[in-house]
Amino acid sequence: MKVTAIKTPTLYAGDNLLGVLATSIDTIPEKSVLVVTSKVVALWENAVVDIPRTKENKLALVRAESERYTDPDSSQYELSLSIRDGVIGVNAGIDESNVEEGFVLLPKDSYQSAKNIWQFVRDEYGVKDVGVIITDSVSMPLKWGVLGRCIGHCGFDAVKSRIGESDLFGREMMMCTVAVAEALASAAVFEMGEVAESTPLALVTDIPHITFKDSPPTAEEIASIFIAPEDDVFAPMITKALWKKGERTQ
Repeated sequence: MKVTAIKTPTLYAGDNLLGVLATSIDTIPEKSVLVVTSKVVALWENAVVDIPRTKENKLALVRAESERYTDPDSSQYELSLSIRDGVIGVNAGIDESNVEEGFVLLPKDSYQSAKNIWQFVRDEYGVKDVGVIITDSVSMPLKWGVLGRCIGHCGFDAVKSRIGESDLFGREMMMCTVAVAEALASAAVFEMGEVAESTPLALVTDIPHITFKDSPPTAEEIASIFIAPEDDVFAPMITKALWKKGERTQ
């Protein structure tokens, strides 16, 4: 597998991301995946709130952007855990980096944005088997550092079941499902960087274990990726958090 980060001009709120794609990428080969950071998608959507960067304002945005959240005072780092669109994150993905003023939110609908980019790429570059991933950076429990995650995808199966296959000793696999989109997102974000690289795009080629599709994922297919908190293997931890109800509906 090969991951190539792609440099672009600095993007600002309201800039045309599709135009930037067309001028920044010469070709996109068949059976590749274009990875786009959520920051530039949000700027494209003008999902920027131009208010003073105070603790009170940030908490108000976390409450508005989350389905559930924790009080920042419960963390020694004054950060809120949040659940948005079935994903646990920090501060509902609200960002203050690489933007002049205010706060940048996550895209309004990452799956719709991925679909829009996917349709543009297929038309602009004349490709059929191609995927799109929108990424965000996330912290891992019990380890320092951030890694990329997929918050929206289109054009391929996000997970690949290996259930029913045999291991090295002939035993049937009962619970093995590979998170294809998450693995690609992590590799791409590592290559794109997190600071001032100006590479918010990446192209992933020569990808093993991927199944491309000729249509966007259905609502049912998207829902099947996620696990309810009470059914998750981490339920003893997730369900015991002191969650407050946010204003965003799933």
